[in-house]
Amino acid sequence: MTAGRIIAADADVAEGAAWLAARDPALAKALDVAGPLPLRRRPDGFAALLNAIIGQQVSTASANAIWGRLEAGGMTSPAPVLAAGEEGLRAAGLSRQKITYAIALAEAGIDYEALRAAPDAEVIATLTAVKGIGVWTAEVYAMFALGRADVFAPGDLALQEAARMIFDLPERPKEKNLRQMAEDWSPWRAVAARLFFTYYRVAKGREGIT
Repeated sequence: MTAGRIIAADADVAEGAAWLAARDPALAKALDVAGPLPLRRRPDGFAALLNAIIGQQVSTASANAIWGRLEAGGMTSPAPVLAAGEEGLRAAGLSRQKITYAIALAEAGIDYEALRAAPDAEVIATLTAVKGIGVWTAEVYAMFALGRADVFAPGDLALQEAARMIFDLPERPKEKNLRQMAEDWSPWRAVAARLFFTYYRVAKGREGIT
């Protein structure tokens, strides 16, 4: 098995959005509200995952400040992170827990190039085997760093809230329920995620949670 469909350009997102709109009237209505969906591709690799770890459970401002110090110190690839060690990472502002996670990621020896061609399930399994990387982080990485077209992140609160609004549900669906709902949006689950994030931002009049 290899990687499935990759979202590489705006045309791919538009194709997926048209498919979703034709499949479900509620999604078509949500698309009218959200408008054209963003590509939202990011670079992949070690730095992308380290950045995700830094951003866990802190404000955007704090995460940006810490990341700026890591960049200034050249600590955005495995060897410099390991060379910096606990002391250097602490000086950059990382908590004890995140120092552990950063070092675990640097020691994991992930073949990021090989991940680009790996099946979705293998990508998630490889990433979640690293201490500090949960399913949500792995799924977001697969969607936006690797461009996987058929990955969703049902543990995301913004996606849960968007699903509640779009389908007029009495409460936010739990992760398990939303994962089941998302099966109906295959093979374009990652475009559904883009729709939900955008709809959430428009509907709430503020930035989404990712």
